[in-house]
Amino acid sequence: MHFRYKKITVKIGSNVLAKPDGTLNVSRIAHLVDQIAFLRKNGVEVVVVSSGAVASGRAVLEPTKKTDAVSKRQLWAALGQVKLISRYSDFFGEHNLVCAQVLTTKENFSSRAHYLNMKNCFTTLLDNKVIPIVNENDTISVTELMFTDNDELSGLIASMVNSEALILLTNVDGVFSDNPKNKDARLIERIEMGDGEPENGISREQSGFGRGGMITKFRIARKVAGDGIAVHVANGTTENVLLEILNPQKEFKHTCFVPAAKSSSGIKKWIGYSDSFAEGEVVINAGAVKALDSEKAVSLLPVGIIRVVSEFKKGDLIKIVDENGRQIGVGKAGYSSSKIETEKLAEKQRPLVHYDYLYLDNK
Repeated sequence: MHFRYKKITVKIGSNVLAKPDGTLNVSRIAHLVDQIAFLRKNGVEVVVVSSGAVASGRAVLEPTKKTDAVSKRQLWAALGQVKLISRYSDFFGEHNLVCAQVLTTKENFSSRAHYLNMKNCFTTLLDNKVIPIVNENDTISVTELMFTDNDELSGLIASMVNSEALILLTNVDGVFSDNPKNKDARLIERIEMGDGEPENGISREQSGFGRGGMITKFRIARKVAGDGIAVHVANGTTENVLLEILNPQKEFKHTCFVPAAKSSSGIKKWIGYSDSFAEGEVVINAGAVKALDSEKAVSLLPVGIIRVVSEFKKGDLIKIVDENGRQIGVGKAGYSSSKIETEKLAEKQRPLVHYDYLYLDNK
């Protein structure tokens, strides 16, 4: 059978995998595994980013002592991850397929070396026809260094492994013009890169068992689509949802973020998803903003910098913002902040951020 894509990343949300009482929905996992196995046997490479560890751990044990929220999460994640991966392993085993557990933290992506090491891990697993099951390692992550939720992690993974599509499975049919509970809300089936943001109408409610919500999904989907990867937001409780989305002969009701025509380079992708690790920040003037927004490949020259918000060294990642505080992009500094004023006086200015190491948010 011919499918729409040959390589996908599938993110399965907590609300897809957990029953209302917080226990794991085993039949749902089995059905999703059946679909992934079918895709895999028809030549589609699949990376799975799966939530559900904390939700499944809740059903195993209640803390005996008074426990704070972070400790509870660590306890449930440690207990639940065993249950979760065991279910996946058993169900994939029934299809004679092998899956592997990959637990990660945000810090694993903080340096280019760590990033490339992680990328190599996925390449090796996929080359050996193993299905990676990825989750954030909630047992050791602390709040300041956590991903927003697994939507953010799945976007990074999809970009890292060069997926053709990222499929975000949630408990609603896609992105709506208003809160889906309102009768006037309509499903937005197609979102182009140039479309205005319907964020005002998007529900700000978080998932019952997850950390994220539809606004998080929307923003991450826009970023991933900007990297040339199609993003589909769909209801993971719908029967055969993955097969419906990937079948080119079918029109399936969900939201698709249409990918940009070109993809970023590997180094730019890493920079683009690492803005939370930026050491420094610079404010640039309107002329520099206009130059960076143009169709040409432009580096950031020191003449366009109004001020340094936070200092940095050569090789650090820095945030680039306009005079209103809006983030324009992220880049790798060619020299330290202390040298900017000297460079401004040079006859031939060296770029603070070379185009090859510059990720712009709107491109």
